[in-house]
Amino acid sequence: MNYRPPKQTKNSSPLLRYAGLGAQIFATLGIAVFIGFKVDSWLRISIPLLVWLLPLLVLVVMIYQLIKDTGKKKSNQ
Repeated sequence: MNYRPPKQTKNSSPLLRYAGLGAQIFATLGIAVFIGFKVDSWLRISIPLLVWLLPLLVLVVMIYQLIKDTGKKKSNQ
């Protein structure tokens, strides 16, 4: 008997693609807060400016990328 792997359907691909999205967002925001904290302390800024701005910028870019990836795509086929 020959083993045949199951055929992949189009519906399973997006599920696998975005399965770790929550962990990715959490980790990226954590890194942005950490970098913002370090840069704020290095620049000796009295208010936590980059602790707020870097994660906000990262979140906006990630949401834009998510919308762009999940939006309707032109099919040239």
